[in-house]
Amino acid sequence: MQRRDFIRKAGLASAGAITMPYILPSGRLFAATGNRKVDHVVFCLFAGGVRSLESVQFAEGNLMRALFTGNAPVSNDIAAYLDPLPTLPLSNPLQQSGTLFRQFKYKEGPTGHYNGHTTAITGTYTETDLSIKDHPKTPTIFEYYRKHNSPSLAAKKCWWVSNSLGPYPALNYSSYPGYGALYGANFIAPTWLFASDARSVMGNLRNFNSAEQNHINRMQNFMDNNFNRNFINQDAGIYNDPTDMSDINLFINQMLVESGNGTIWNAMNAGNSMNNDMVNVVFAEKIIQRYLPELLVVNMTGVDVCHTNFTEYCNNLTKADFAVAHLWKTIQNTPGMANNTVMIVAPEHGRNLNGNSNVDQNGRNALDHTASTNGNGDQTARDIFCMVVGPPNVVAQNQVINTVAGDSIEIVPTIASLLGFEQAIPPGLLKPYNTCDMQAAFI
Repeated sequence: MQRRDFIRKAGLASAGAITMPYILPSGRLFAATGNRKVDHVVFCLFAGGVRSLESVQFAEGNLMRALFTGNAPVSNDIAAYLDPLPTLPLSNPLQQSGTLFRQFKYKEGPTGHYNGHTTAITGTYTETDLSIKDHPKTPTIFEYYRKHNSPSLAAKKCWWVSNSLGPYPALNYSSYPGYGALYGANFIAPTWLFASDARSVMGNLRNFNSAEQNHINRMQNFMDNNFNRNFINQDAGIYNDPTDMSDINLFINQMLVESGNGTIWNAMNAGNSMNNDMVNVVFAEKIIQRYLPELLVVNMTGVDVCHTNFTEYCNNLTKADFAVAHLWKTIQNTPGMANNTVMIVAPEHGRNLNGNSNVDQNGRNALDHTASTNGNGDQTARDIFCMVVGPPNVVAQNQVINTVAGDSIEIVPTIASLLGFEQAIPPGLLKPYNTCDMQAAFI
């Protein structure tokens, strides 16, 4: 395709149909400027607000036995209220396959979920509450990857898989000049798109009742508001490569079938213990198996029930833990990604040391996350962990760093370094990788 035709079609093209996520341009646009350490990076935002006391500090016993080395909770305490899960996916805790930073930090900005996600995906702290309707003001890791790499691979190598909608589709690309929609990832929210009522609405040709029609209207409004936009006056536009669009349309339809017949919902053999975080990871695994993405970001938000129910928060911690280990097992069983992938796991922020006024059915106080930019609030909400796992010739194995080291804005430059394009990013946008504590994870 000639450049002139590409620009013209890019400006005129609209987003995908209602039954699929929007698919952005094929091809990475510039040659990589550095040496890659691996060809694939998966970033798991263990999100929803995870307090270090329940994760790496084992205050309730080791609730996350798939990730961390440590004893399980005793059966007469919190463990008595946890849903049963299958045998752990890995024979050894995941930390043995890499480096664990036990005292990682979310150093600045409000400890809100959208702020935390934005920081993790842009590598830039925000000092104010963000508008959930706006795209980030600095580029995302998706844009850096798409803009500063070789043109040999399509955009289907770059995915953002979210457990929920709300503000999270806006994290797909920024409003920063010179970046924007043209360099975003393929976004999908599987637990929303493939929810039972959505499957019923989309999969049956019949007259709909009022509740189903309301669901159709919500879907249409969301798609109209987020995906059917005209980008002619912006620096870039959405261009759907016909071959890629056809392929991903087939993929989405297949996922619709598999979600309808229960294949997806039973993929981890967890039965009634399966939650949305686990389902979201299953869809990420399907993307891995089909597309071998070079960059994939997936989040888990189930622990956010902690505002009202501490026990269910702990229950969902165990499920997200199981899901991350299952994801790593899938990566290692997928030719092309096995032994050629680094996975980074980190919460977006922590939770308060002191409980709020809500008490759950087991007498446990619920927890908020209220640290603010001026130092007020509970600063425990800034304490998180970070785990980096990967091939032993790239990532230091079974290493635990117990001192305060690393913070949220180091993840993006670390990914850029792993995929070999950090030197192409304009100076001043990111913390330089050579000053990142996360370097300690790598050989």
